[in-house]
Amino acid sequence: MTEDREFNMIYSCSHKQTRVPEQFAAEHALSYVISGQVHIQTNHFEHRGGKGTIGLFRKNQLVKATKFPDPDGTPCSSVTVFLSEPILRKYASEHNMQTDKKYTGDPAVQLTKDKFIKGFFDSVRPYLELDGQMTKSMADLKTREIIELLLRADPRLKDFLFDFSEPHKIDLELFMNQNYTYNVRMSEFAKMTGRSLATFKRDFKKIFSSSPEKWLLNKRLEQAHYLIKQKNQHPSSVYLDVGFENLSHFSFSFKKLFGYNPSGVAI
Repeated sequence: MTEDREFNMIYSCSHKQTRVPEQFAAEHALSYVISGQVHIQTNHFEHRGGKGTIGLFRKNQLVKATKFPDPDGTPCSSVTVFLSEPILRKYASEHNMQTDKKYTGDPAVQLTKDKFIKGFFDSVRPYLELDGQMTKSMADLKTREIIELLLRADPRLKDFLFDFSEPHKIDLELFMNQNYTYNVRMSEFAKMTGRSLATFKRDFKKIFSSSPEKWLLNKRLEQAHYLIKQKNQHPSSVYLDVGFENLSHFSFSFKKLFGYNPSGVAI
């Protein structure tokens, strides 16, 4: 997979099925699929986007994304624009925009049919596909343009884009039992549950009588054992699904807990 980031914009091209390693979306992202398919699973929804799909995805979400080339071998390629809080705060200040409403709508918005946003992506593709052609001033100009186009497409996106509130404190036990397979840093789990890292670890200990690190490891291994034994899945595919980064660490941890290798599970 090739991936070129020019400031807050990325052009990506994958010639084979590829999982995106990052599983925490810290910024709003507007993505356009040029070819192939992108499958996205978050802690709120599942999304499958083919050629021409345009989607706006909200920040502070857990994400698993896989890119698939077309059956004829055409690679999966896409352009994504990231709208970070500093960018949006600057725009809001320049345009005297204020919102005191917390966004409670959908965490993903389909914009595929908007011809103006499609035209925006057509205009930035040449700069991103030819490495080094995008300049900082051009990226700033195009970012302001896409914010304008999003607000034109749906004025209600003002609350989506300019809600700068922090996540509120939520049920930690429920959240962790639903989202333990996402491979993200502990600080990101803490942020999503509306806690500081220290409070997250303290609350976690009270609820689970364990450290987050130990609980996550055992929970993921138990799920992997279930998938191999009950669902006849292969260890080489299971380890990514349950939140491990590499097969060797997964196999070592699995044998340490259960006393035998993943391949030794009796089906």
